[in-house]
Amino acid sequence: MVKYIPNFLTSLNLVSGFFAIILAASGNTAEASWLIIAAMVFDFSDGFAARSLKAYSDVGKELDSLADLVSFGVAPALIIFVHMKGGLSGPGGLFASAMGEGPAMKMMLLSTALMPVCAALRLAVFNLDTTQSTSFRGLPTPANAIAVISLVLGAEYSGGSLSSALLGSPLFLAALTVMLSLLMVSRIPLLSLKIKTLKLRGNEGRYLLVLLVIIVLIAGGAGAAPLIIPIYIASSLAALLF
Repeated sequence: MVKYIPNFLTSLNLVSGFFAIILAASGNTAEASWLIIAAMVFDFSDGFAARSLKAYSDVGKELDSLADLVSFGVAPALIIFVHMKGGLSGPGGLFASAMGEGPAMKMMLLSTALMPVCAALRLAVFNLDTTQSTSFRGLPTPANAIAVISLVLGAEYSGGSLSSALLGSPLFLAALTVMLSLLMVSRIPLLSLKIKTLKLRGNEGRYLLVLLVIIVLIAGGAGAAPLIIPIYIASSLAALLF
């Protein structure tokens, strides 16, 4: 029975993503964001359990990718869709444009489909790419989800007008969708957070990332959450210099 524990945790990742989609579709994007965070916890736990129990399997590998596609590709894309639609039909926020129900509005809404497509491509490539065991090429799908939900949670819990305005801006959300999607299928080298040793040497970028995120969140609170992924990308690029 022990060998089934990693797959059970992966299934909980998938269940969390499924209910995140349901909540997002009903407009509860903050609650959906918390479920995506729960999916991330299960995603980390299944890999840890597989390594600890030596319970690896090809089925588990494929199941993990399918769960990640739902939780970190489809769910965040739907969150963007919901906020984009709200921005297009309402007064809008920063950089928002009153485009009515015309083709431009439909094209912007359709752009959200790019995110799950690129997430699927990224996961398919990752499963076949043996060079990504210690580092990533392209933005990992959980990081893609963090970039989206950090805006939602920042707006929900900080009262910050900037996060709220960005969430109400269809132009910003469309640009964010395209940027994150392209980053997922890019070959930019980025840090893997799988730490094999606690020594500083070889982990400079990881420790820099953790330190900067802690400082930013302490200084800015929930409103600074959208800075997590830019810091992650900057720390990854800085690690190339060491």
